Amino acid sequence: MNTEIIKIILAFVVLINPFSALTLFLDLTRGYSMIDRRKVARIACVTIFITISFFTVAGETLLKLLGISIGSFQLAGGILVFLISLNMMNGEGNPVKPDQENFDVEFDKYAAPSTASAVVPLAIPMMIGPGGISTVIIYSSQISGILRVSAVLIAGLLISLFCYLALMAAGRISRLLGDTGLNIMSRIMGMLLAAVSIEIIVSGLRTLFPDLI
Repeated sequence: MNTEIIKIILAFVVLINPFSALTLFLDLTRGYSMIDRRKVARIACVTIFITISFFTVAGETLLKLLGISIGSFQLAGGILVFLISLNMMNGEGNPVKPDQENFDVEFDKYAAPSTASAVVPLAIPMMIGPGGISTVIIYSSQISGILRVSAVLIAGLLISLFCYLALMAAGRISRLLGDTGLNIMSRIMGMLLAAVSIEIIVSGLRTLFPDLI
């Protein structure tokens, strides 16, 4: 059980990658008090946990309603995750997440602090996008029983807490790592994600072709 939680947490960390959202968080909360920044970070991370929980519980049911087999979704999801990992290793970021340049964040020092941007675009799709949601559905479709479902939910809770801590330390992390450090971290996470994607693809092939693999 502990190994499963660690494996799922690893997949969530490299897919959600809160470090990629640090600059956006700083821009969105420019001029905010510490209390307001905490509120934005808290709402964003609660949104991440709710999203993970929803697709953990309802993911397999959604696949059945759409007439998609678990093996087919594993194979498609694994390929998607592998493409994401290639882009991350090439320093091109996550292709299924929007570029930060696409968000025009205007700062008005007279405007009251707003938490509306905590859900969109900060939590969705900047932190948990199609790749993360697909991975949640894939892992949830492979498990059964309360204990195993709880493992995914615990992993989701832990990664949400990790995202909260990363956002609250956004200024210090950005100054410490800089653009070069964040780029190196993204490439390392891309390598780890590639290994996760291969496991997902192999699992999908085993499900579709049990006699061949």
